[in-house]
Amino acid sequence: MSKIAPPFRADHVGSLLRPPDLRSARDQFARGEIDQHTLRTIEDAAIDAMIPRLADTGIRSITDGEFRRLWFHLDFLEQLGGVTVEGSIASSSGSEETVHQAPPRITVTGKLTHDRPVQVADYRYVAGHTPEGCTTKVAIPSPTMMHFRGGRAGIDIESYPDMDEFFDDLAQVYREEIAALYAAGCRYIQLDDTNLAYLCDPVMRQGAVDRGDDPNELPRTYAALINAALEARPDDLTVGIHLCRGNFRSTFFASGGYEPVAEVLFSELDVDAYFLEYDDERSGDFAPLRFVPANKTVVLGLITSKRPELEPTAEIAQRIDDAAQYVPLDQLCLSPQCGFSSTIHGNEMTEAEQWAKLAHTVAIADEVWS
Repeated sequence: MSKIAPPFRADHVGSLLRPPDLRSARDQFARGEIDQHTLRTIEDAAIDAMIPRLADTGIRSITDGEFRRLWFHLDFLEQLGGVTVEGSIASSSGSEETVHQAPPRITVTGKLTHDRPVQVADYRYVAGHTPEGCTTKVAIPSPTMMHFRGGRAGIDIESYPDMDEFFDDLAQVYREEIAALYAAGCRYIQLDDTNLAYLCDPVMRQGAVDRGDDPNELPRTYAALINAALEARPDDLTVGIHLCRGNFRSTFFASGGYEPVAEVLFSELDVDAYFLEYDDERSGDFAPLRFVPANKTVVLGLITSKRPELEPTAEIAQRIDDAAQYVPLDQLCLSPQCGFSSTIHGNEMTEAEQWAKLAHTVAIADEVWS
């Protein structure tokens, strides 16, 4: 049987809208008007106030809302030895709207090292405030985030003339971070991965070719990397992976159904759960779920975090039933398709609308799995 609880029948991806006072403090910190200690004290207060609100929705996986991050991935990756973050990368939403701000570029400029635990202090803070009956969840960027955007050109040739050595060191860095989180008490980790979803998009696949990579082989390379990062993890540690097609101010970056990566994703990747975007037609149909084995859980991201309107309960229940034609209902859960604030900027909705979305997710899950 697949692992349930966690993930929970109603779950969430992790990031939440930053309150105005926290965003203001971030601006002050960037201008040098407050120091790191003051900023963290303000972050603590924001997290303290947020956790009861999150729990009140009925959601049982408790995160820090990524309140200590500017970007879902960069704040983590830049703390690894050998990583440099600089410049910017071009991007487009793929729709009529254009994303005018893109994350800085990640490059590997030296040997990758895990000089200190990155998320342990943040985990301990949330764990100390997690209500009884709930589980603390930590979301970290997938190790593939160190490779896809830049490819070979983004990795220093002198440090890594052999790409196999790069992937070995990257996996080791992640093993050390996961071991540190586990030792601190963490039992629920989510890897946030845009790249396996991007490899479902024809334009993104061509971009991989242009960088000298084979988009048909990359899924296997990435599965091997993630599996190596999770090697020998304890049986009581649940690991999920979230596939994201971009989530910046309610826009997106990629489209395409899961078929190009489905067999590798579900058959070769050694994770317990998949958080999959399924909030609109960009994600394709449920047919790729036919590859999901009996010991895996699929969290259907049928509730959109990009728009405030609440989806009709009957419509979501029907879609869950449609997915259950490929994966037994007992292996399915429900969540928003992504976080509400993958970057500090947040999606286009209010905090009240965000809480309503999460409570709606819980209500539907209660009805479907009652």
